[in-house]
Amino acid sequence: MAVKSVIEAVREAMLEEMRRDSRVFVMGEDVGKRGGVFLATQGFLEEFGEGRVIDPPLAESSLVGIGIGAALQGQRPIVEIEFADFIWPTVNQLVGTAARARYGTHGSVHVPMVVRAPYGGGVRGGLYHSQSVEAYFARAPGLKVVTPATPYDAKGLLKSAIRDEDPVLFLEHKRTYRLVRGEVPEEEYILPLGVADVKRQGQQVTCVTYGLMLHYCLEAAETLAKEGVGVEVVDLRTVRPLDTETVLSSARKTGRVLVVQEDNRFLGIGAEVAAVVAEQAFDALDAPVTRLAGPDVPAMPFSPPLEAAFMLSPEKIAGALRQLVAY
Repeated sequence: MAVKSVIEAVREAMLEEMRRDSRVFVMGEDVGKRGGVFLATQGFLEEFGEGRVIDPPLAESSLVGIGIGAALQGQRPIVEIEFADFIWPTVNQLVGTAARARYGTHGSVHVPMVVRAPYGGGVRGGLYHSQSVEAYFARAPGLKVVTPATPYDAKGLLKSAIRDEDPVLFLEHKRTYRLVRGEVPEEEYILPLGVADVKRQGQQVTCVTYGLMLHYCLEAAETLAKEGVGVEVVDLRTVRPLDTETVLSSARKTGRVLVVQEDNRFLGIGAEVAAVVAEQAFDALDAPVTRLAGPDVPAMPFSPPLEAAFMLSPEKIAGALRQLVAY
C-alpha cells in the first residue's frame, strides 16, 4: 500500500491503462505540455507523444464528438473537460449520441469512452468553476456517471471506466484532489461500476452520500458517535447505475435515512434515492426519508461567507442527523 492523493490516484490509473492498452489516449484542454490544469496528465506527453496526448482547440462539443468518433473506430479515448462547468456544449454529443448508440443499433455499436471532469465547490471558484452537474447526466439512460470520493475508489473505478464498453462520465470533486489522501494498493486492481460501499457501520441512522460530502458525513458520524448515536455511512460511488440494494439494505437495518448532496436539492440524486427507499423500504422506516442539500440558487457564490452558507458542512450534517434520530 502507498498513501496517495485523489489526483495522484487518477493520474496513476490513466498512466497504467495507457501503458497496458495502446488504444487508450487522452485528449483535452491543456492536457499536453501543461499536464492539465490540475496536473492529472503531467509527464504524459513526454512518455506517450502527441499522438496519444492531444491538445485540441478549446471547443468542448468537438472534444466529445471526436472522442465518440474515435471510440466508434475501436479506440478508447479519455476526454478531459477542464471544469465540469464547461460541459454544457457537450450535452448533445453525450446524451443525444453516445448514450443512445448501443440501444439505437440493437447492441451492435458501443462507445467505450470516458469523459473526466472536475466538479463541485468549496474552492472559491465562483459561478463558473463550482457547479455540480451529476444529476443532469444521471438522467440519461445509457450513460454511466461515477463520483468517487477517495484515492482508492478513484483509481479502481477509473480503470474500470476506461475498460467499459459504454460511455462513462467520471466526475472528480476538485476539493478532494489534494485534500483527501488514502492508501492505494500498488498491485493491479479494479472496482466494479454501480456498486456502493458502506464506509462506516452503524445501527441507528443511515447517511447516503457521494463525492466530497462522504468525508463531511464521516466527520459528522464521528461527532454523533461521541453522543452515543451509530451512523451508517453509505458511499454511492456511482450515481448511475444506482446501487439500490446496498441503500435499501442499510435503510432496513437502521430505519432512518438521510441523503446528503452538495448539489441543489430539487430533482437531485437525493430525490431518486429518497423515492427508492420510500417505495421499497417503507415498512422498515421509523421516520421520513430526509434530504440535506445545497440551496436552490442558480450557482455557487464567489463571496466566501456566501459560499460557506451555500456549502454543506459536517456541522450541518450532524444537526440534520440529530433531528432525524429524535423524530
